[in-house]
Amino acid sequence: MQRLSDRTAFITGAASGIGFALAQAFVQSGTSVMLADIEANALASAVDRLKGPGARVEGVRCDVADFECMARAAARTVEAFGNVHILCNNAGVGGGSGIDDISPATWRWVLDVNLMGVLHGVSAFLPHMRAHGEGGHIVNTASLAGLQANMGFSPYVVSKYGVVGMSEGLAVELAPHGIGVSVLCPGFVRTQIATSSRNRPERYGPAPRPASNSGAGALAAHLAAQADAGLDPAAVAVRVLDAIRDNDFYIFTHPEMRGEVDGRLAAIRVALDRSDER
Repeated sequence: MQRLSDRTAFITGAASGIGFALAQAFVQSGTSVMLADIEANALASAVDRLKGPGARVEGVRCDVADFECMARAAARTVEAFGNVHILCNNAGVGGGSGIDDISPATWRWVLDVNLMGVLHGVSAFLPHMRAHGEGGHIVNTASLAGLQANMGFSPYVVSKYGVVGMSEGLAVELAPHGIGVSVLCPGFVRTQIATSSRNRPERYGPAPRPASNSGAGALAAHLAAQADAGLDPAAVAVRVLDAIRDNDFYIFTHPEMRGEVDGRLAAIRVALDRSDER
């Protein structure tokens, strides 16, 4: 999709981090933008920050884990701006790593947001995008954790592996329809994902609080520190818009971390070679 002006984008998790940076970049490119987020106050503030001469920006509160909520957000976007061309399934949460204190409720929450949230976005918007026939692009936010499991036994890793697989299959099916697909696999970015529990709905129960000296607690502290020192979300947004224009599938932002993925791929190749020998 070479032209972004006079197009419409819908972005989840848009009140902060990568989502807000995407919204800002789209507005600067002349794209109409609907910001969606579960945090009402942060969402209102984000919309206010983006409004200006010529900017077409609105916001809608949306819990991506709730399909009906996503469907209402899609209808509101079409009502506000007309045809939607770009869908950014960006909302995500972290939590629940390790084998010391396995919480099925936390696994359900993380998978509902990170994986089912992407599916809900596709389900709510894709029929509309196919019907208007003007082409489009879908960007699903995964992670380098979706290509290697250095975080260990984690619902976050599982969810991001799922997003990568979902995106790969979606790209194959949508290519004949003129709708591109990209999967964003960043490393550490300066976002608020380390404090995801602030948005955990009551239906999932209270968030477990691992001891600071436990494996899960130490990992959480490490990941929070890495995020604080991570890449500027604006740099990620630049890569995403370039990928939409060039119809790139994989979007990587941290080439220095390729060794982690190479290690997994090497292990797979060795196993396949052994299989041939047997």
